[in-house]
Amino acid sequence: MTLKLTPWDVTHHLHTDEAMALYLDACLEEDPGDGSLVRAALNDIARAKGMTHIARETGISREGLYRALSPDGNPEFTTVLKVIRVLGLKLHASATPPTL
Repeated sequence: MTLKLTPWDVTHHLHTDEAMALYLDACLEEDPGDGSLVRAALNDIARAKGMTHIARETGISREGLYRALSPDGNPEFTTVLKVIRVLGLKLHASATPPTL
């Protein structure tokens, strides 16, 4: 018997705004401090919602969004905020004990 494996793609599981918000929240919590998980989450959520739609609503080219949200991308904070706003998400801050 041959086992057939297929690549797992999180975008197939991001069907609701709540799922997208929980996913981004988890990535914000687990990000190592370089923004890599947050950038990956925004890329995944934008692909799930439709990159063309997100590009049109943010005023950023589709290719520019793919580039900015790619693993090698380094999006400006204004780009991140635009994408989050168009996705219908919000960032929240809360106080935590300082790490020394």
